[in-house]
Amino acid sequence: MTRILPSLVAVLLFAGCGPEATSGSEPDLVSAPASLEDSSRHSREGSVRLSTGVTLRYVEQGRQDGPVVVFLHGYTDSHHTWDLDLPRFPRDFHIYALDQRGHGDSSRPACCYTQQSFAKDVVAFLDAKRVSRAVLVGHSMGSFIAQQVALDYPHRVKGLVLVGSAPTVAGNEVALGLKEVVDTLTDPVDPAFIHEFQASTFYAPVPESYLNTVVAESSKVPARVWQDALDGLIAEDHSARLGRIRVPTLIIGGDHDGFFSVEEQRALARAIPNSKYLLYPETGHAPHAERPQRFVNDVHHFLKRL
Repeated sequence: MTRILPSLVAVLLFAGCGPEATSGSEPDLVSAPASLEDSSRHSREGSVRLSTGVTLRYVEQGRQDGPVVVFLHGYTDSHHTWDLDLPRFPRDFHIYALDQRGHGDSSRPACCYTQQSFAKDVVAFLDAKRVSRAVLVGHSMGSFIAQQVALDYPHRVKGLVLVGSAPTVAGNEVALGLKEVVDTLTDPVDPAFIHEFQASTFYAPVPESYLNTVVAESSKVPARVWQDALDGLIAEDHSARLGRIRVPTLIIGGDHDGFFSVEEQRALARAIPNSKYLLYPETGHAPHAERPQRFVNDVHHFLKRL
């Protein structure tokens, strides 16, 4: 069993310990795709230059005329964070999964990595694809970007799915402890640190091939983006405005999330009117990776009702 995030911070700050491997067993009670290559079998890759000056890499799948759903990955991740989910989604939705600025194979501008900058990229992407409104599915950092878009550009959002989220990162002790470590990073970022960071987010086992993929994707992120993106997360606190979100919202969390406590997750559900909160048992910070079939079923059910 992997250590959760508070333990990661303690280990990195005081022990300098190396990574702990995760089990290669199945992440859910149903079989995962035979290989991660299956995740791209029905997907199309592309890139687009946005009005914000950033070039975003993305994958898309599903019906071109279907309802648009945009997936937003978490801190230092890429669209590959959804590799266990996208192959399971029905093809009746038009899905985009983005590599956000500084992440994956998207461009890495010198500035800026605030939540507002990420949100502007999402809206610019919708503009580039001539999409008037979309459902946003965000994990961790991506969930806060989704919240930002819903608050600043409410007419562009049809619904929200917030995964591994909370009302804010501001003041979060785990984030502040992580910042102490991240602020010391230099290029190339230590592979052992990256492995330990990614492994610590899971409570339930995930396939080793998946862990290796997300570690490889985080390894693409330069130290300055690790630092600037985390600073942007900690600096933004729009918790007092969450009551203004009026679109249907599904919140999915794990009872062993080492970043955001169950109480923080419930506070988010209380703050957003008419939101629905699902708590997954024996699950950590990444319900979409640890319980992919349940996650897909729950999100699909939510999407069908919009």
